[in-house]
Amino acid sequence: MSDYISHDHEDDGIDRRGFLHCMAWAGTGLLWTISGGVLASRTLAQIAKAGEPLPATDLSFLQISDSHIGFSKEANKDVTETFKIALDRINAMPTPPAFLIHTGDLTQLSKPEEFDTFDEVLKSCRTKDVFYVPGEHDVLNDGGKLYRERYLKSVEGKGSGWYSFSKNGVHFIALVNVLDLQAGGLGQLGDEQLEWLEADVKRSRNEYTDCRLRSYPSLGGLSAMGLGNKR
Repeated sequence: MSDYISHDHEDDGIDRRGFLHCMAWAGTGLLWTISGGVLASRTLAQIAKAGEPLPATDLSFLQISDSHIGFSKEANKDVTETFKIALDRINAMPTPPAFLIHTGDLTQLSKPEEFDTFDEVLKSCRTKDVFYVPGEHDVLNDGGKLYRERYLKSVEGKGSGWYSFSKNGVHFIALVNVLDLQAGGLGQLGDEQLEWLEADVKRSRNEYTDCRLRSYPSLGGLSAMGLGNKR
C-alpha cells in the first residue's frame, strides 16, 4: 500500500490528495453536506448505491479534482471520457448540489486546447454554479494567467487568484498555493495572501461555517496541507 502513498502527512496510511486523484481516474467525486455547521461527505458511488434522496441539509456542494485533461499515458488513456462519467454521475444525483468546486489540475499542461476541451465537456453538467482553485498543472506556462482569465470571471479574484464567496451562511475561501512550489511539494501562500486571508476571516466572522479550498486536499495544520509560508 505504501507504494501508492506520496504524502502521508498524518501518518495514518492515507494520502488525501492521492485519494482524490484516484477518484478522478475512476470518474467520481465527493459530495459535501453542511448541517448545523457540521461538515460531512460521501462519494458519488455511495450516493448511487443508496439510490434514494439525500437528507435535507443546510447546504451541499460537489468536489472534483485532478481531471488532467490532456493526459494520455497508461494510468488513464482517456481522461476526457472519465471526466464525462463523473459529470454524468453528478447529473444523476437525486438531489442536485448547490454548486460544483474543482480543486485543481483541470488540465495536464495548461494548454489552451486542454482548457477548451475541459470547458466543452463541462457544459453537460446541470449544476451551472462552478468554482475553481488551480493545481500546479494549471499554471505551468504563464504563471496562471490563462487560468485566471477563464475561471475567475464570476468571482472577485485577488493577487494571483485567491478569493472568497458565501453560500447559505457558509463562507468559502479559495487559496492559491501552487505558484511557488518548494522541494517536496510544499506550496507557498506568501505574505500578501495571508494578510488578505486574515482580513477576510475577520469580515466573515458572523457566518457560522468557514470552509477553505485549495489544491493538495488534506487535513491538519498549514504545513500538512502543503500551505507553508516564507516570510
